[in-house]
Amino acid sequence: MKLRELLEGLEYRCVEGDVDKEIFSVVYDSRKLAPGCLFICIVGAKFDGHDFAAEAVKQGAAALVVSKQTDLRTMGDEQGDACIIQVEDTRYAMAFISAAWFGHPAEKLKVIGITGTKGKTTTSYVVKSVLEQVGLKVGLVGTVETIIGESHVHATNTTPESYVLQEDFAKMVEAGMDAVVMEVSSQALKLHRTQGFVFDYGIFTNLEPDHIVPGEHESFEEYMACKGRLFRQCRIGIVNGDDAHVAQITEGHSCGLETYGLGEGCMLRGEDLRLVHGQGRLGVDFHVTGSMDFQAHTPFPGRFSVYNALCAIAICLHFQVGPQEIQKGLESASVRGRIERVEISPRFTLLIDYAHNAMALESLLSALREYKPGRLVCLFGCGGNRDPHRRFEMGEVSGRLADFTVITSDNPRFEEPWAIIDDIKKGMGKTSGRYVEICDRREAIAYVISHAEEGDLIVLAGKGHEDYQEIKGKKYPMDERIIIRELLEGGLKHI
Repeated sequence: MKLRELLEGLEYRCVEGDVDKEIFSVVYDSRKLAPGCLFICIVGAKFDGHDFAAEAVKQGAAALVVSKQTDLRTMGDEQGDACIIQVEDTRYAMAFISAAWFGHPAEKLKVIGITGTKGKTTTSYVVKSVLEQVGLKVGLVGTVETIIGESHVHATNTTPESYVLQEDFAKMVEAGMDAVVMEVSSQALKLHRTQGFVFDYGIFTNLEPDHIVPGEHESFEEYMACKGRLFRQCRIGIVNGDDAHVAQITEGHSCGLETYGLGEGCMLRGEDLRLVHGQGRLGVDFHVTGSMDFQAHTPFPGRFSVYNALCAIAICLHFQVGPQEIQKGLESASVRGRIERVEISPRFTLLIDYAHNAMALESLLSALREYKPGRLVCLFGCGGNRDPHRRFEMGEVSGRLADFTVITSDNPRFEEPWAIIDDIKKGMGKTSGRYVEICDRREAIAYVISHAEEGDLIVLAGKGHEDYQEIKGKKYPMDERIIIRELLEGGLKHI
């Protein structure tokens, strides 16, 4: 492909060379340099691609895309005849170049992007489940995995780099997918990973302070502004009309807007919520009104699960999905590690959830308390090499909301597990919550199962979809589902 074709739609300056050069590959990782490639110099948190410009030319790169002044004449014998293209932001440029390189695959799909603090993962799986009820082939890109047909690939980022995203889109087109539903993180919007195409539908679930740390977002205002970019990159925006920040999120939007929620002003609404617990069910029955009119059930607990379901319904309205298909899709939806039920005994309920910070844990335990269980039991740990205040906060949340807590290990990384547990106990100490500490997570899981009482609602929090434990720089296999199965096969007793 000609370099000129890859640069269409971008503002750029050709500093040196010929834009009619033939390009044989697009590279943004210096370890993948090859003759004839276009090397995009990305400025990352740890490395700057501009530092590898000379090496790229030495290895035969046909062109470089830079945002800093780069002079091949200073490279001596390594100068070659590479073309230098200067842009304002190489990450932004990479998104457009990647889309062109893969033939603009998003134009051949219906692309649904979901942003917000909570609910992105669950909503994406629910949408996929409902759309598949009417025979659509739906791909998924998210925190847990990327799904293309029968292929499931573990995710490393909620939203991958723009090149990987466009490559996944191209694979979906090749596999005959009709649509893709994807999670869109604030970091992805900040770093332009979702540029180069237009979302058919941009979704907003909710907003709370999160990711306000060095290297992510400097302030809540910046976090909110990054989320809002989605509504200048989509054709139709579907937003939670009840969220306190919806006006700020959609400020300056260039799309049509629709709302869902529980409030009277929302276009699609849920009403008459009824919690359901027992006989193998844990969820919420509710009535859908406004844009549609039917009874529905979500197999996930809590009011926030109704919001997720309403969001999915609002999206599926645009695909002419009827009430019966929506009901089936909602009932059959399941998400690995998101309020995931593990069947052990009819006398108590065991859940696995990814809640790994105080905000998520409080939301989860508050929702579960509404079901008035015999006891609400929470097992959790905290990650190492992270802000210890997060541990204090999680300890305080569990101590306040759970009837009994089992403090254990999560991903200790390069810290000692007992030191992390001691931090959690400081937060627990601010409450009257009862707890035990069992450092080994397998032993802790065995404890909660063997000590379960009738009517208990037990949640294993923090690991969710993760199938490893990170210790001293190495990831060891550890899947809570496998642990539970092995414990039961080994003769572990429960009521």
